[in-house]
Amino acid sequence: MTGLLPEGFHDRLPPAADAASRLESRVLGVARSYGYEQVDPPLAEFADELASRLKAARMRDAVRFVDPVSQRTLAIRPDITAQVGRIAATRMGHHPRPVRLSYAGQVMKLSASALDPLRSMRQIGCELIGLDTVAAATEVVQVAIEALQAAGVTGLSVDFTLPDLIDMLAGDSPDIEALRQRLDAKDAGGVAAIDSRYMPLIEAAGPFDAAMARLREIDSGRLSTRLEGLASIASAIEGQAALTLDPTERHGFEYQSWLGFSLFAQGMRGEIGRGGSYTIIHGDSREETAVGFSLYADPILAGLRDGERRRLFLPLGTPLSVAAGLRGEGWVTVAALEGGDTPEAQLCSHVLKDGAPEAA
Repeated sequence: MTGLLPEGFHDRLPPAADAASRLESRVLGVARSYGYEQVDPPLAEFADELASRLKAARMRDAVRFVDPVSQRTLAIRPDITAQVGRIAATRMGHHPRPVRLSYAGQVMKLSASALDPLRSMRQIGCELIGLDTVAAATEVVQVAIEALQAAGVTGLSVDFTLPDLIDMLAGDSPDIEALRQRLDAKDAGGVAAIDSRYMPLIEAAGPFDAAMARLREIDSGRLSTRLEGLASIASAIEGQAALTLDPTERHGFEYQSWLGFSLFAQGMRGEIGRGGSYTIIHGDSREETAVGFSLYADPILAGLRDGERRRLFLPLGTPLSVAAGLRGEGWVTVAALEGGDTPEAQLCSHVLKDGAPEAA
């Protein structure tokens, strides 16, 4: 047996698995302190049910198989947000709104991208269902920032976007899809060829204050509510993270409504999280507003380097009461079980000598 795994899958070994557990605990601890109660949906669901709640093209990412019991097609979740929406709309449909839910679990994708080879990942997040107001969005962004800070992430940056901006400004244009594509690509020539009035939107991207000033210059009044709401959110988190704005960015925000945001951190590769406002679908086709965020554990853990062992070796014969006291002080104790045991063999950073911990 070689222990090989399929492409895009990996084992998380000690001490990295312990670091992953700490990350999850710290993030969910902050969420819990804000009133977000944890749910734990299953890894797989009926494919048609999951498809009805996964908007845009995300169902293409789902691995599907036939359930030998029901003979129906099941799908392994590529994202947990839709499952949380199902829980809120069905089993918690009676719950007073807004309902605050948190989650953590494994997701799996059918294929990986060239930039991100992982197909099996850990996702952690929060969803506030029943509201997508400025106050609700502000809380969600604040929880995301505090959760990352509690996990030890520094140098945070929040990049905001307005996913429905083009629909608001050019909803009646026959070339709206082509315009979206040109703006996504930051293709100034292509945008000018369609409608030069939207050229300033390409320039309105960058540091938050400067980008907002450019948007206000070109706004005829249709964006005032959006811009004031965004300014309010930014004001609430000012000083906690660097803020940027790319008003026409839609990649990955296809199912978001008026607000989207990406989370980055110094020394970490790519996005470490994403969130925004959206709607969940009820069985009667009614849509309910929501706002939330998801964090991606793998890039966060890769950047944290929070995998060092801090273990205290207890020589053979150490009294149980002494060991219990040390654990009460926060030590991880590893007791020798035979005379030849050593701190090195047990990968211990410290050893108990003369009743006190010392560096090994």
